[in-house]
Amino acid sequence: MMLKSNVMKWAVFVAIAAFALAPDPGYSQTDRIGDLTVMERNVPRRLVGYGLIVGLDGTGDQSFGSVGGSNHTVQSVVNLLKRFGISVPSTHLRLRNVAAVLVTAEASPYLRSGGRFEVQVASVGDATSIAGGVLWTTALMEDVGRPVVATAQGPVVLSESGDRRFYRGGGTSGRIPDGGILEVDPVLMPAPDSVRLFLKQPNVGMAMRIADAVNASFGDGTAAVEDPGAVRLNPPAQAADNQYGFLAAVDTLRVETVREARLVVDARSGTLVAGRELAVGPAVVSHRGITLTIASADAGLGQAAAVPGLVTAVAGVTVQEIAAGLHAAGAQPEEIGVIFEALRDVGALSAMVVIR
Repeated sequence: MMLKSNVMKWAVFVAIAAFALAPDPGYSQTDRIGDLTVMERNVPRRLVGYGLIVGLDGTGDQSFGSVGGSNHTVQSVVNLLKRFGISVPSTHLRLRNVAAVLVTAEASPYLRSGGRFEVQVASVGDATSIAGGVLWTTALMEDVGRPVVATAQGPVVLSESGDRRFYRGGGTSGRIPDGGILEVDPVLMPAPDSVRLFLKQPNVGMAMRIADAVNASFGDGTAAVEDPGAVRLNPPAQAADNQYGFLAAVDTLRVETVREARLVVDARSGTLVAGRELAVGPAVVSHRGITLTIASADAGLGQAAAVPGLVTAVAGVTVQEIAAGLHAAGAQPEEIGVIFEALRDVGALSAMVVIR
């Protein structure tokens, strides 16, 4: 290829002037308290069940009764038919259009009977695809052996990958939008005199800012920090008869947040996403024939030697420029992710690196 030919002749040289000051690894903005916290007792109800997906086009579990294959699927169908007064020996069943699945879901703890929610399904047998299938009515419970509180059924929707190479057989997991329906009302406790807000990402500084914002709006003593993950609210006297109105008002208050910089690398497509411009400090990384050298600012700029696979830069170079240099040097997507992880580990990159 022309690109590799050029790489063999010339080293990739990436250089920019060094920054006088290193940038702050985080960035600040304002967010609603309701987006940063979860109210006490507002824990989703996790539901689970075992069911059958029917109507598949020969891509279900390879079930052959007692001969072998997914025998649990055969037995499930036998039990299902018995409920309708139909008795069929398991050895006579040759199932190709049925797949046994595990059904999972999360529902709001305040959802009443008749309320709907999304469910997820995943094959537990050797089905090659559940595309085009329909989930048979499945009982859902909060744990195995617990009473049934909901049911799920409906056509399965698959989320296809953008790259067909990583999407084999049409998929063995999917979801059913609004496929679950609650059958039993939850047991709700009376509203307490005080309530706690749990931070989604515990941080003592954030907890203090939340408490300060609440106290500034509703008076001193309304909020107090219990620990880095919890803020206790004591509704003022005027809100005693309308506690949920008070909580709704608290949710809308805005506080300043400082978020950690994050770098996301897709190891399959090579896509790199940074939440902001990130600069990289001095470091040397060598990985599978690719050498990345980031010199200190006082090293000056010079012409790079013609060494294949060499990428050079000066401290202060951005992750976008490094990624461009690595791509030009022939680095594969997964290799780029490993190199950025190494830069983070040695302290040259002040950001969380997420490789997908």
